[in-house]
Amino acid sequence: MGVSGSGKTTVGAELANLLGLVYLDGDDFHPQANIDKMASGIPLDDADRWPWLRRVGNWLAEQEHGAIVACSALKHSYREVLLSECPGTVFVHCTGSRELLEQRMLERTKHFMPAHLLDSQLATLEPLRADEPGASFDVAEPPTLVAEAMKDWITAR
Repeated sequence: MGVSGSGKTTVGAELANLLGLVYLDGDDFHPQANIDKMASGIPLDDADRWPWLRRVGNWLAEQEHGAIVACSALKHSYREVLLSECPGTVFVHCTGSRELLEQRMLERTKHFMPAHLLDSQLATLEPLRADEPGASFDVAEPPTLVAEAMKDWITAR
C-alpha cells in the first residue's frame, strides 16, 4: 500500500517472486472511468474507490495460496473494505519522502497518474494504525532490499 510513486508495483512484484505468490497491480482493477479521471488530473473520490476496493478484495479472497496486490489503500476505511472482502489480508506500507515520490513519478513514462496529484494522495493518506495488520517500509533502499525486508516480516508473523 502507499501513494503513487512509492514503489508498490516494483516492490510488490519482487515480493511476490520471493514468496512464490501470484501478483497483480491494483490499477488493473480500476474501471476505465477511474483511469480517465486520474489521467485528466482529477483525484478519485470515495464513490470511485468503493467498487474498485471490493473488486481488489474479491480477487484476493479467490487466491487459494495467497497473493500480492499493489493497492494504494490510503485510508483506514479502504483497508477495512479489503479486510471485509478478504480476512487475513496484511498490509505492507511503502513509505518515502515527498521528494523521492515526486522524482519517481516524474521519471515514469507509462503511467496515467500525473505527478501533480501526489499532494492529493499524501493529504488522503492515513498511515497504518497500531491495531491494523501491517508494517511500514522505507522505499529509499533498492527494491530488492525492501522486498526482502517485507518477506522477512511476513514470514516471521
